[in-house]
Amino acid sequence: MIGTTTVRLAGVLPGLCVRGALAAGLGLGAVTVVVLALWIGSPYPDSGPGGALHTAAALWLLAHGVELARPAATAGGAGAAPVGTVPLLLVALPLWLSFRTARDAAEPSGDGRPPPPVAVVAAVCCGYLLVAAGVVGYGRTGGPLTADPLDAALHLVPLAVLAAAGGVWSAYGRPSGPLPDWAPERLRVALARSRTALAVRTGLAAAGVLAAGGALLVLAALAWHAGAARDALLGLSGVWSGRTAVVLLCLALLPNAAVWAAAYGLGPGFALGAGATATPLAVNGAAGLPPFPLLAAVPGDGPGGWAHWTTALVPLAAGAAVAHGVGRRAGPGSRARDTALAVLLAALVCGAVMAVLAAAAGGPLGTGRLADFGPVWWTTGAAAFGWTALTGLPGALLLRAWRLRREAREERAFAAYDEPGGFDESGGYDESGVPDVREGPIPHNQPACGDRPSGPDGAGREPHSAEAGTESETERETKADDADDPEAYAPLPAAWEEPAAREARWAALRQAAYAPLPQHVQPPLPLTGGSPPGPSAPSREPSDPSDPTDPSEQTDPADAADPPDRTDPADSTDPADPGDPAGAAGPAGAGGSGGPQSRTPKTSRSGVGSSSLQDSMPLRVNESSTQE
Repeated sequence: MIGTTTVRLAGVLPGLCVRGALAAGLGLGAVTVVVLALWIGSPYPDSGPGGALHTAAALWLLAHGVELARPAATAGGAGAAPVGTVPLLLVALPLWLSFRTARDAAEPSGDGRPPPPVAVVAAVCCGYLLVAAGVVGYGRTGGPLTADPLDAALHLVPLAVLAAAGGVWSAYGRPSGPLPDWAPERLRVALARSRTALAVRTGLAAAGVLAAGGALLVLAALAWHAGAARDALLGLSGVWSGRTAVVLLCLALLPNAAVWAAAYGLGPGFALGAGATATPLAVNGAAGLPPFPLLAAVPGDGPGGWAHWTTALVPLAAGAAVAHGVGRRAGPGSRARDTALAVLLAALVCGAVMAVLAAAAGGPLGTGRLADFGPVWWTTGAAAFGWTALTGLPGALLLRAWRLRREAREERAFAAYDEPGGFDESGGYDESGVPDVREGPIPHNQPACGDRPSGPDGAGREPHSAEAGTESETERETKADDADDPEAYAPLPAAWEEPAAREARWAALRQAAYAPLPQHVQPPLPLTGGSPPGPSAPSREPSDPSDPTDPSEQTDPADAADPPDRTDPADSTDPADPGDPAGAAGPAGAGGSGGPQSRTPKTSRSGVGSSSLQDSMPLRVNESSTQE
């Protein structure tokens, strides 16, 4: 078994490595295409195609969080200038490619068995990192931006492993089951609790609310300072290719600006360089910022006003999201302690997420004044935890109390129906005249909705009884059948109740009921009991009773023994009826001269057996039953 698994992995792992290398190549190719397009469109490029390719490789490494450095020659002789502000929108490209590659690689192969998850993650990351190592080496051969190999390894490896692990987890259906056995028992028990999963979901939702609120603040600030942002864009470049590059850079940095604005609303704010900060209370050092469209949205120097203080609505919204997410899950069996713990855990998750985002959104852009840009990660995380905990805890407890009170009121309302005075056994109505709506079987004397009876209150009708209920139900069924309403027959299709279809079914039933039987099973047709035939029926020589070829003229022994006086007048056939083939009732059969009365011969199954059927369904007797 082990040998078979080894052979199978040996045939799968090379293909998985190739998939990882293709994922890295696609990301690198996308960045290279954009850089080369801008370089081609530039009227005065600073370098040749080699410089453009080095720039594309450096941007691809920057998208993985690798800190770049400008050599001293390009930094004005002041030493290497770091570039560590990572555009968060660029990070989405390698993450998505690694995620999709690992998810597709974890699908079952031709034999129907998926490869081991650990093998998929290792193989995909191996192929991805091989391409990344080549890009790092190429960037050090010369170019405007270079990367340190150790720093590149510290950023590339965790990012590739996390993205690949997420893809494999998604391929396996995103399981949230227990942790492996090698994990600590207390950790496995803690994560297995329902409040832990609820806290994680609610904390992530609160972090999303903070990020979304920060994006709204950025857009509102850009709209407020639209003139300054436009002047900054036009002043950076005078050609369309340069302005396009600036616009694309602003779009890539827009998630960073949203995190900065969220930190601003939380209170700690963000740094604008060495010695410059921006908070809702005051802004210091904004006057010396370099011209850039996104930095134009930063408020001017001075104390904050009411417009700056309204940014506190963003963390309040995050706290409301935590309160709603935890409080709406509180049931009758929950305790206030469980609700409080869930809120604190959600606030902790939200604070951790915001700290990670703040650390990723900031970084240096150079030396001196540009050495520190963005929010401080630990102050941002602590502020997010404090806001969500202080506003979410009372909100969740109040929502829990309101839900418990509402459920208790509903239980009392349902329990009121079970009281003796709440249901009238004689009519199915309570004292207020409202029909009973309790779950369970309906009493046999309870009227239908709309047939409310009136008792001795002077309405003029007798109380509803069982017979009246049965009669009204029968009448309703008859009316529904006569109205030919398709809604009255829910199990049958509407086409089944069309008039043409009904007539066709009735015709088929009549044809099947009165069709002639085969001769070998058709009963004999009896003749009159020994009396001579009437004038309307000419005499025929009787055939041999033993002859089976003419069953219509065989005599029924029971009819031969019947006396003439037992003839039923209602069964006599009208002599003027042209449909009578036997002519059994004539003037003589009706009491005429010289002959006793003759009774109507019994017809076979192909004819009509009684007068009631003749009155309701007048059909002609088949000519094969009787012969003239």
